[in-house]
Amino acid sequence: MERTLTTLTGSTHAALIDQDIAHIRRVMRPALQGDLAGPILPATYWRTRLDQLLDTGNLSHAQLCGVDSLLLQLDEFEASVPPAWNELAPATAALPQPPHLVTACRHI
Repeated sequence: MERTLTTLTGSTHAALIDQDIAHIRRVMRPALQGDLAGPILPATYWRTRLDQLLDTGNLSHAQLCGVDSLLLQLDEFEASVPPAWNELAPATAALPQPPHLVTACRHI
């Protein structure tokens, strides 16, 4: 099977970059905030994605502004203090003792 090289026209390439920026704008913050297990994708992943967009060259002014805005959001996220709910509670506070065990221990 022979492979052919596909070249993108300028407008197609610009549209793909616009779509990539829009996608990152939608999913970066939720992926960074993650869930109780932590971020779904770390900040280094998003920084690499944004740097790759910058490395493509020939970005329009609007695209450069979009990538810059996302990089600023990423910097802000990395500089912020993680929410208190991200910290684990002490193991002794994790599970309350069943009432019948608490009363049984008092008699011993």
